[in-house]
Amino acid sequence: MKYQIGDDIIVLHSHEEGKVIEFINDKMVMIEVRGVKFPAYMDQIDFPYFHRFTKKKIIEEKPKPQKKFIDQLPKEKPQPNQIKTDNGVWLSLIPKFALDDFNDEVVELFKIYVVNKTNTAYSFNYIQKILGDDHFELKNEVLPFHDFYLHDISFEAFTDNPAFHFDFALLNPDKLKASHYETNIKVKGKQIFQKIEEMKEKNEPSVSFLLFEQYPDKVYEDKFELSGLAAKGFKVYEATKIRQHLEPARTVIDLHIEKLSDNWKHLSNFEILTLQLKEFEKWYELAVAHHQSNLIIIHGVGKGKLKEEIHDILKTKKEVKTFINQYDSRFGYGATEIFFQF
Repeated sequence: MKYQIGDDIIVLHSHEEGKVIEFINDKMVMIEVRGVKFPAYMDQIDFPYFHRFTKKKIIEEKPKPQKKFIDQLPKEKPQPNQIKTDNGVWLSLIPKFALDDFNDEVVELFKIYVVNKTNTAYSFNYIQKILGDDHFELKNEVLPFHDFYLHDISFEAFTDNPAFHFDFALLNPDKLKASHYETNIKVKGKQIFQKIEEMKEKNEPSVSFLLFEQYPDKVYEDKFELSGLAAKGFKVYEATKIRQHLEPARTVIDLHIEKLSDNWKHLSNFEILTLQLKEFEKWYELAVAHHQSNLIIIHGVGKGKLKEEIHDILKTKKEVKTFINQYDSRFGYGATEIFFQF
């Protein structure tokens, strides 16, 4: 449903502003304009901020009013996603504008949509996180060439770099396609400012991020005859006993480069960071495999790049219950403690 009860709208033929107060059916809503309530078809109303872009474009192209005849009137501008071009699945942020104390137009909030520009229907699990904590969760479906409204998020929330996580699956399973597909978008405060400016310059009504272009095919793994491998001297373990054959895990990992390599002084900063993250992933996976309750990662203070990269990774991990970076008498502020959930 494009609209929600309480949404601000504008009546297209009269340019009067009002609010949605009730749903009548899938094509009509009850609106209130200056205290008067009356029904309206959804194609007779629009969001004020959509109309603002349309109106601005008309003014720029035709500043002088001209007499028009009925056969010269332009056709109704198609709503977003009505043109059925297969162009992937998108996360769309539609801004709602307001005036500040100086009468300047500012973004008050964003309406969040998942936009399906493909001819395939999907089910999805959606989680919106802020600082690693779940703030909104939803399970639903999005039909071919349809938009699905998720929720609103305040403009101020982007100072905390919110993350949008999706787990898609085909509504009609296909044995040649993957059983599910996970993807996520993390938006930083600086990035949303740039996107808004680009949106205004291009006279577009929303900020969009591509979730995926094509739903992936199923990946087939090679199967081996284990008895033959065992006969050739390879070690073959039962899956139920795999943990006892893993490399021992650690509860504290020091990622300072001098602890990882004796020959690191010739490495670039990028190579050092890559080596540190690879080491982190190794011990993280071992901690998960051994079902550890917690893991301490010593990353140091420095410029904070390594810590930032590790925190970004942790925010995407389902087995992480929480993590903290606080003062510790042993490490100061140079370590993050991870707590797992299994």
